[in-house]
Amino acid sequence: MSSNGRLVILGAPLGNPGDASTRLRETLAAADVVAAEDTRRLTRLARDLEITISGRIISYFEGNEERRTPGLVEAVLAGELVALVTDGGMPSVSDPGYRLVKAVVDAGAPVTAAPGPSAVTTALALSGLPVDRFCFEGFLPRTGGARRTRLRALAAEERTLVFFEAPHRVASTLTDLADTFGADRPAAVCRELTKTYEEILRRPLGELATWATEGEPRGEITLVVAGATATPAVRPTDDELRAAVAAREAAGITRRDAITEVATAYALRRRDVYTVVHTA
Repeated sequence: MSSNGRLVILGAPLGNPGDASTRLRETLAAADVVAAEDTRRLTRLARDLEITISGRIISYFEGNEERRTPGLVEAVLAGELVALVTDGGMPSVSDPGYRLVKAVVDAGAPVTAAPGPSAVTTALALSGLPVDRFCFEGFLPRTGGARRTRLRALAAEERTLVFFEAPHRVASTLTDLADTFGADRPAAVCRELTKTYEEILRRPLGELATWATEGEPRGEITLVVAGATATPAVRPTDDELRAAVAAREAAGITRRDAITEVATAYALRRRDVYTVVHTA
């Protein structure tokens, strides 16, 4: 393996070309191979940055990354500079990249980064919500049942939560969030970050669900949701535990899931809640 071969993952602008780093410009211009999630967007970015890409440009996206990865690893091992760029933000963060990074690392070749914009940290900073501790969940499951199951598992999470979502699913996702986390939970919808029509809506989940249902949100969307409040120090009474389980069952959750959710919410053992519910 040549000592010059390496993979560089590039943080690309989310929308505003002015956010491109000097290293991103230099790496794109010098790379022997540029693997791009969308070659047309890469061409447009190069034009906006007034740079010329002289290396080979290949497409590298979810549908072909498994097939393209071995060839890119071979290029690195042969001593070539391979640059990886997605449509915006850092590769591997809910975008193509992880498979290639792991393959190059496993091959014993160097991987580095030209850090750049990130929708996750940008949305967090703009949300107005606590950012000292946060949890990035990426895209939630597409189907309603699987999505609600995942959200129930996150309902007691005390860290601020960040999600990506497609515009045509924002209304249903916000509705499920409001139903699961509570309509009053603070949140923010961050739409079209750094672009001309950037929009940040900071409202309770219930209001955001209504906004999305009544309108037609467009563009790239990041959701930021406040974490749950700290677990109460005082154990609820048995009647309160039964009522909490019953309320969740009335909302359509199975008794098994309702018991699990209540146990998590109050930091109790599931079997203890089960015993209370079945000895009424």
